[in-house]
Amino acid sequence: MRVIKQSHLRKLASKHPTSQPAMEKWLLLVRHARWQHLADVRRVFPHADAVAVASGNTVTVFNLGGNAFRLITAIHYRTQNIFILRLLTHASYSKDTWKQEL
Repeated sequence: MRVIKQSHLRKLASKHPTSQPAMEKWLLLVRHARWQHLADVRRVFPHADAVAVASGNTVTVFNLGGNAFRLITAIHYRTQNIFILRLLTHASYSKDTWKQEL
């Protein structure tokens, strides 16, 4: 998979320094992946979830850092691209306001 805007991911992670190790591990695993659907994602990240957002699209949410952070992405399986949308703390994610923004 190709991660679109890795620089954006690193910028988001810099706001949450404790997310850095988990983010690096996630990047390493994702770069070598060749996923075709959510079931493939869940073989590597069992707690990844597909979540519907206000735009009608579905995003994939990864739990990172021992459940402390949520990485919200858009995975385009056909083109093998992952777009980084948000990195939130568990508390911010739980408020669900991000769903209306996407």
